[in-house]
Amino acid sequence: MTDSKYFTTTKKGEIFELKAELNSDKKEKKKEAVKKVIASMTVGKDVSALFPDVVNCMQTDNLELKKLVYLYLMNYAKSQPDMAIMAVNTFVKDCEDPNPLIRALAVRTMGCIRVDKITEYLCEPLRKCLKDEDPYVRKTAAVCVAKLHDINAQLVEDQGFLDTLKDLISDSNPMVVANAVAALSEIAESHPSSNLLDLNPQSINKLLTALNECTEWGQIFILDCLANYTPKDDREAQSICERVTPRLSHANSAVVLSAVKVLMKFMEMLSKDLDYYGTLLKKLAPPLVTLLSAEPELQYVALRNINLIVQKRPEILKHEMKVFFVKYNDPIYVKLEKLDIMIRLASQANIAQVLAELKEYATEVDVDFVRKAVRAIGRCAIKVEQSAERCVSTLLDLIQTKVNYVVQEAIVVIKDIFRKYPNKYESVIATLCENLDSLDEPEARAAMIWIVGEYAERIDNADELLESFLEGFHDESTQVQLQLLTAIVKLFLKKPTETQELVQQVLSLATQDSDNPDLRDRGYIYWRLLSTDPVAAKEVVLAEKPLISEETDLIEPTLLDELICYIGTLASVYHKPPSAFVEGGRGVVHKSLPPRTASSESTESPETAPAGAPAGEQPDVIPTQGDLLGDLLNLDLGPPVSGPPLVTSSVQMGAVDLLGGGLDSLMGDEPEGIGDPSFGAPPAAAVPVRLGAPISSGLSDLFDLTSGVGTLSGSYVAPKAVWLPAMKAKGLEISGTFTRQVGSISMDLQLTNKALQVMTDFAIQFNRNSFGLAPAAPLQVHAPLSPNQTVEISLPLNTVGSVMKMEPLNNLQVAVKNNIDVFYFSTLYPLHILFVEDGKMDRQMFLATWKDIPNENEAQFQIRDCALNAEAVSTKLQSSNIFTIAKRNVEGQDMLYQSLKLTNGIWVLAELRIQPGNPSFMVALALWWERGAVVAPVVVISVSLCLIAACPPSLLAPVVQDLELSLKCRAPEVSQHVYQAYETILKN
Repeated sequence: MTDSKYFTTTKKGEIFELKAELNSDKKEKKKEAVKKVIASMTVGKDVSALFPDVVNCMQTDNLELKKLVYLYLMNYAKSQPDMAIMAVNTFVKDCEDPNPLIRALAVRTMGCIRVDKITEYLCEPLRKCLKDEDPYVRKTAAVCVAKLHDINAQLVEDQGFLDTLKDLISDSNPMVVANAVAALSEIAESHPSSNLLDLNPQSINKLLTALNECTEWGQIFILDCLANYTPKDDREAQSICERVTPRLSHANSAVVLSAVKVLMKFMEMLSKDLDYYGTLLKKLAPPLVTLLSAEPELQYVALRNINLIVQKRPEILKHEMKVFFVKYNDPIYVKLEKLDIMIRLASQANIAQVLAELKEYATEVDVDFVRKAVRAIGRCAIKVEQSAERCVSTLLDLIQTKVNYVVQEAIVVIKDIFRKYPNKYESVIATLCENLDSLDEPEARAAMIWIVGEYAERIDNADELLESFLEGFHDESTQVQLQLLTAIVKLFLKKPTETQELVQQVLSLATQDSDNPDLRDRGYIYWRLLSTDPVAAKEVVLAEKPLISEETDLIEPTLLDELICYIGTLASVYHKPPSAFVEGGRGVVHKSLPPRTASSESTESPETAPAGAPAGEQPDVIPTQGDLLGDLLNLDLGPPVSGPPLVTSSVQMGAVDLLGGGLDSLMGDEPEGIGDPSFGAPPAAAVPVRLGAPISSGLSDLFDLTSGVGTLSGSYVAPKAVWLPAMKAKGLEISGTFTRQVGSISMDLQLTNKALQVMTDFAIQFNRNSFGLAPAAPLQVHAPLSPNQTVEISLPLNTVGSVMKMEPLNNLQVAVKNNIDVFYFSTLYPLHILFVEDGKMDRQMFLATWKDIPNENEAQFQIRDCALNAEAVSTKLQSSNIFTIAKRNVEGQDMLYQSLKLTNGIWVLAELRIQPGNPSFMVALALWWERGAVVAPVVVISVSLCLIAACPPSLLAPVVQDLELSLKCRAPEVSQHVYQAYETILKN
């Protein structure tokens, strides 16, 4: 007979009988009584009155009976804390039992009894069990630490259990390691600020070793822990990927998804040029395909995760389209997910196959699925331009079926196709108009009205069609009413004489007879536009519309990166971060993919670093550009954090004389200008003056004979330009420029409110950029910005933000938030704002560095029509932190040798020649490019100036001449921009 007999008792007064049986001397009778008690407890009867009698049964060697009593204790200890103390002695005694199963059972039960009084007695037995000789006891005790931490975190820290738990990661038994990792992960999630899982290459190696031997759930714990680790470089990332890859063939789908999560994260650090990267892509496809042969519920979870993977790396499954074709017996939720992934994988190569499938799906009986299939055909047309004509033809065939919901969905997607390919497929409008009477869904009616209004000049009876919709205006949904209002106004602007009465009617209905504020406001705006300025109305209402994007339902890049870190969890099924559905802050940690390391972009080994450069002090190598505005969308409005200044690395010495001894004489005689200690030093003024602010006075200034000689200007500041027009920012216009004053970079902004409402709550954030530019303080707009008001703000910047290579290099993407919305724009900053004040290189270092850079990397530029002499050039460039190292005359040519340094430690050196009578100022850039990567941040600029010397420069009217400049650089990306900075400074 089974244990079901314990649940069928109908006796009265059973508590009394149970009490008697529990106190029986016979072991079998006692065990039967405890089973009856547990059965009563399970069905909801209150048997707490038997607590002392059940506790007395603990003193037994029978493991089954002991488990039953412990089960009772866990249930009733909280309601009977004083009596639960009675069991403590037995717990402590059981923790020293010779049988490891009893030791583990005791410590597990004590951890589950959430009573403070018992918790105090648990510490000593737990400490012994954590160091028990039996691995089963140790792994149970590891989980108990996490339970105890949940009850009393301070006690666990004081008793040193966390350190013991960390030691268990090095345990010889893989299951102990897995449980220790699981416990530490759970504790770390509830206390995100604590650095409990301080992983390093040694501990990671131990986890990877344990991974092969522990159970499937242990593997999941370890893989999830590995996913939170950031390797130090691409080599370590590849090594971990190689050892995790075998998990992809595991029978448990949770293990497979956890392994996929680790590989997807670490692939971010691998260069796409690596052979291993391509191999890994091929290995990821089969396990994901295998998941789709499981039962429907697992298929759905797998498909939701695959949806994320395909958005991040579509190349993984680009050849696996057929596995996503819908089967007749798939549940609707699986069908819809498969359809979504099919569209994401659609390409020119497989579009014919996809369209044939979609057309088949459109004849199914499931209405929701058919609707989605028809929409999918439209999305194919928008995504793959070559297939658009075939898609439109397919949609017209479906419209001819006259199936109501198919026709309506087809009209909705054809509207989007018109937006994507204007003036291409409008010949189908006549067919659409034939089905106008059958439309009863708001979205389809709104789409048809938009088509009629947009192409009114091509439809002879457009006014009649719109008038037919107007008859039941108040019965229509808001979506249709708004579209109808706009369409009739468009029609009026195209055919004013024929539709004046119609437009008055719709404006009256919208403004006087409607209670909807959106509709009423739009009506008033149109009315005022038409009555005050019809030309402006035409520009606004009939403005050319931007083309719609290919994928309108893609997850925003920053959110996608976060969701990739949650593959195999509920977040990957909801497609929402945990913070969106987990109540409270516990357990919610924002994650992101690791940045690409320098070594994933370059094959340079650490041994090739410049001589004398300490390890860890290399200037930043610019990483690759990622998503354009991904990081801006997640605005962090807290004040920016300042960081330490960047360390300058020394440069490598070489022995090759690229100029054939041309620079050696710099170390010998001291030509004019070198002996003067003030030559090449920054201006003496405390604050550099802006360009054109004279310091000295006299005849030379009055007649401007020297075009700058005798005046000292600050770093050149470009005039303010409009960065964000009001039309694109709901009335907020932003103009600005960049300045550098006494070592501080600023963004000088001018905010103008051209809207009709007050603007407040301003904030600003930069996307990652090539030089780490970031706001050094919040955007301070001290008073609300009223309509038509302008305010000027100087926003201090620093260069300690996140670095990502942009295209072009000086591109800066900005997000500005106010009480209305978040607005995005991008601008180009002049590179000279990054020239630092300590950019004057020592002469010996200059010569050695010049020799060190190979000659074949040299590039040349010309600055034409420059009206400055050598001294003026030197002074003007010095004010922008381009310092003259030496000045000399060689064979009738004046020459300047100069250096500068960028904020990220990149150095720059030059030589400039102008022959008398044939002025020419040429710039040559020598670049060191090694396999497409920046090897070392040293740029050498040598500038040699050759000037006509017929009379003293102070009396000579400036001669317009071309300048030739030679720049040598190991960071080739910056060379073009340095040349542009020279040209900008010298010509303004």
